[in-house]
Amino acid sequence: MNAPATAVSLSVVLPVYRVADYLPRCLDSVLAADLPGLQVIAVDDCSPDRSGAILDEYAARDPRLTVLHLDANRGLGGAREAGLEQATGDYVWFVDSDDWLAEGAVQAVVERLAADSPDVLVTGFARVYADGGVEPDTWRGAMADAPATLTLAERPALLNMILSAWNKVVRRDFLRGLDVRFGDGFYEDLSVTYPLLLAAERISLLPQELYFYRREREGAITNTASPRHAEVFAQYDAVFAFLDRHPEIPAGLRRLVFDRTVKQAVTLLDTPGLVPDGLRAEFFHRASAHFRRYRPEGYGYPGGLRGVQYRLVDRDAWGAYQRLRPLQTLPRTVRRGVRRGARRGLPMARRAVRSTARRTLATAYRRLPLDENLAVYAAYWYRGYACNPAAIYQKARELAPDVRGVWVVQTRAQGAAMPPDVPWVLENTPAYLKLMATAKYLVNNVNFPHTQAKRPGSVHIQTQHGTPLKYLGLDLRDRPEAAAGMDFDRLLEHVARWDYLVSPNPHSTDAFGRAYPGGYQVLETGYPRNDRLVGATPEEVAAIREGLGIPAGSTAVLYAPTHREQHSEYVSALDLEALATALGPGHTLLVRTHYFYARPDGADPAGGADGSGAGRAGILDVSGHSSVEDLYLAADVLVTDYSSVMFDYAVLDRPMVVFAPDWDDYQRIRGVYFDLMEQPPGLVTTTQEELTAVLADRSASGFAGAGAAKLRAAFRERFCPWDDGGAAERVVRAVLPVAPGAGAQD
Repeated sequence: MNAPATAVSLSVVLPVYRVADYLPRCLDSVLAADLPGLQVIAVDDCSPDRSGAILDEYAARDPRLTVLHLDANRGLGGAREAGLEQATGDYVWFVDSDDWLAEGAVQAVVERLAADSPDVLVTGFARVYADGGVEPDTWRGAMADAPATLTLAERPALLNMILSAWNKVVRRDFLRGLDVRFGDGFYEDLSVTYPLLLAAERISLLPQELYFYRREREGAITNTASPRHAEVFAQYDAVFAFLDRHPEIPAGLRRLVFDRTVKQAVTLLDTPGLVPDGLRAEFFHRASAHFRRYRPEGYGYPGGLRGVQYRLVDRDAWGAYQRLRPLQTLPRTVRRGVRRGARRGLPMARRAVRSTARRTLATAYRRLPLDENLAVYAAYWYRGYACNPAAIYQKARELAPDVRGVWVVQTRAQGAAMPPDVPWVLENTPAYLKLMATAKYLVNNVNFPHTQAKRPGSVHIQTQHGTPLKYLGLDLRDRPEAAAGMDFDRLLEHVARWDYLVSPNPHSTDAFGRAYPGGYQVLETGYPRNDRLVGATPEEVAAIREGLGIPAGSTAVLYAPTHREQHSEYVSALDLEALATALGPGHTLLVRTHYFYARPDGADPAGGADGSGAGRAGILDVSGHSSVEDLYLAADVLVTDYSSVMFDYAVLDRPMVVFAPDWDDYQRIRGVYFDLMEQPPGLVTTTQEELTAVLADRSASGFAGAGAAKLRAAFRERFCPWDDGGAAERVVRAVLPVAPGAGAQD
């Protein structure tokens, strides 16, 4: 094996303490590299076993190995500092002596260092368990598709990876210039690894599994009950002291660091067998003090159970936190119910007991045979009869009448709003649990709850609910603000349940395959929900407009923006009243906010208070309308930003206007699959004044002119090739037992 063309010297520092059983494998893996200039510094931290003797034996055979025998135990941090003082290489790699390197790891690292000259090189790794099991790094996706070098601000998801020293190879002069040191006690590397990533101007990523990290071995701190776990707070203090010395580090990164430290602290507290029971209250109070001391300005709690935890930590509410602890092991959907219940003041303990009873009942129902003629339908997290599942259900009643379909809803009010002849059950009732356990077919436009494990022989049809402009699924691994703590491993578990995935167009087939890798069959059918748009009659459109209260002859403008990850509540980018006034009495503005935004106290963005649609003059709030397809049919023109509604509305071949005041921010936070500004479905505007002028312009240069029509035609050709009114039938025929002679597909 030849040395790289550009000479780069490497020092490997090995802190050694009570690892005699593991040390030979580690040394063999490091010294296997055929690099004469390699320096290996092993620091015997007064190890009471044979580790020191093993080091001396290896050093006698290989002059590249230098052994330092300390006269007093200094801990991992002190041993690393001692080794660093002796290092002479351009780069330093702190390898733990109970772990080992993959074959060729040193060579691969040196070659990358020579090619990129980074401040920090982050390597891929795998976890190895005592039973021999090997698990890839959960956050390895954060290293995918990276340029040669980058900064933490450009790839903030690196903060979600393990923040240990051993998977980071550091330029020695850069490390020395940071004025940081490994801490004393447990979690000693945090005081160095955070500053390394925060200050580095050139980070290089090497995603191959070059390092094997031994987990759950006897004596490891991650597997040891000890009061010393509280030493993590001293390391946090060092990290925030570094941040205080470097005010140029972006505030957004400081917030992510804060989140990461709080998450680690509560994880340590909640992991059985780490913080001794008698010291848990004290540890919690330390976490609370940390939260209040370092909480960034303008910080907002995360969502979900994690947000409940953070609120209790912030308030130093140890008693309430203890009552929350049993819920940590509950499935996510149950935890979501607990969160909703907590806001209504229901005791969490009572909900936990109910959840346990449900799990017991569900287990019993799973012993029953599958009902070959039973199908479950759901949409938007059990919000009612809608979207692709509704279109498939309707067509299945015609073509596969022997298959009985039942819908799942969250509330009785949603059930009462169902079409009168559509059967439904309430979520988490015994009827629901039996339905989920015994149904042969399960149809949804989102994932079913994780607790509802797939039974052998069942058929899951995932319909999705929009053509993707914005990143989805695994493509969000490098978008922490958009991912909002998404569990990507769990997502892959859900994807593994899918038997079929419905695709609306070739673009979606490609995007879904990248975002949701799995062994399912893609049904390239078009979206069933859009069949109605193809087949709607003028009489149907007129009836819908009349029902919505749109005056005869009025131009109906549907404004349907998407949600923003950075906004927890709806924030209008438009002055709706000013727009309606400028357009005049010949226009009706229909406002449809994204369903993620719940309006408090029934308030609506158009100024109405009851959600019925009544609002200010010329404005109708249709956010609560049950069918978005109705709104498409009623509208003469669509105004949207980055919402997938544009792809569905294109089926109608009616004018669209893109209102994109924050395109750069949206791309940065969410990520997009193509440049909408280059391939829009109509004219593009970025200010309210531009939008108003375009909507008011009926000339050839306006929203309905030839230029806009040309853009729309190109958009339709790309995204609507399968929208011929037969999508639902194609799905039903692909997955359900169609009755002989039922229907006749062209």
